[in-house]
Amino acid sequence: MDSDLDTRNGGAARAAPPYQFRTRAIHVGQGPDPATGAVVPPIHVASTYVQRAAGEWGAFDYSRSGNPSRANLERAVADLESGCGGLAFASGMAAIHCAMMLVKSGDHVVAGTDIYGGTYRLLHRVLDRSGVDVTLAPSTDLAAFERAMRPTTRLVWIESPGNPLMTVTDVGACAEIAHRHGARLAVDNTFATPVLTRPLERGADIVMHSATKYLGGHSDALAGMLAVRDPELWKELYFFQNAIGGVMGSLETYLVARGLKTLELRVREQCRSAARVAECLAADRRVRRVLYPGLATHAGHALAAQQMDRAFGAMLSFEVHGDLEKTKRVAGATRLFQLAVSLGAVESLIEHPASMSHASYHPDDRRAHGISDGLIRISIGLEDPGDLCADLDQALDA
Repeated sequence: MDSDLDTRNGGAARAAPPYQFRTRAIHVGQGPDPATGAVVPPIHVASTYVQRAAGEWGAFDYSRSGNPSRANLERAVADLESGCGGLAFASGMAAIHCAMMLVKSGDHVVAGTDIYGGTYRLLHRVLDRSGVDVTLAPSTDLAAFERAMRPTTRLVWIESPGNPLMTVTDVGACAEIAHRHGARLAVDNTFATPVLTRPLERGADIVMHSATKYLGGHSDALAGMLAVRDPELWKELYFFQNAIGGVMGSLETYLVARGLKTLELRVREQCRSAARVAECLAADRRVRRVLYPGLATHAGHALAAQQMDRAFGAMLSFEVHGDLEKTKRVAGATRLFQLAVSLGAVESLIEHPASMSHASYHPDDRRAHGISDGLIRISIGLEDPGDLCADLDQALDA
């Protein structure tokens, strides 16, 4: 099924003829082992590779620089994201850090205000040490977002849907803004996944995934991915990946590759369940507001309907009436929803952003950007949606 593209450089092999997403997720980079005929490719754990002669390099030489299992996964994810190449990392943060290496001292980064707490921490407590200026601006307000751009802006970072407020950002419009000002656009596509949104097709330069989440899908692999649409940009990022060394391990590569095979099936079903849970919460008088792009009352509903492929994601947030302690009691009273950070897996999770996923935000920034102490974020898994609604109902009585 795979093309003749270089298996080491993460090039996106495409099956011919152009099969649909679900088929490619199963076959691209997942061909049978040529040595044995095994339907599942072997897990390559070798750290080094014998060369033909001194200075005559084979396809692989050292596993930090390239590994057959990792290369297959990079090809698969790049293909699903309509990219020219991919890079696999030891975590989502390692992938983000690699992308941030594109900026240097004196450069400026513009990021959305609705972003993961770990990204906020990297921008404000690591990148700033290198003399990089950072501005957070609401990516849903394109005029305000463009006003944040400077002559020194080199990278724009957004999430859609955003974390944890589920804001929806126009990826194509942000790409135009970034490129008009000589910057690159990077999109954290973890929530939407390539099942629902493919930012590279809308003009983005880089897509990032915390592959720990939906791509792996089973809460058993720590991993990150980048996919890009320009070969020269891929080479630049590969240099950083190899130089820094935060690459994905062989076992994690296998687990994420296995997860890709059921990605679309899982995401579509999780989206259907999320829509039902959102409707239950929206009708509950104990809930102050529900943030889910699939609700007609959501400010980004129309854009999400246009930008996301026939579904609105499986993440949602809500606020309860009451103080911080009541919010924490609700989050801790569920029986099926497990109180834990992370998301996107087969089991449903619940968390309190202000004290968990977004605790790294400065409190003033949390308040300024709408992350209240009363906010609860939930990730919908594959349990029966009726059971999930009942679980939240009893937790709200807590």
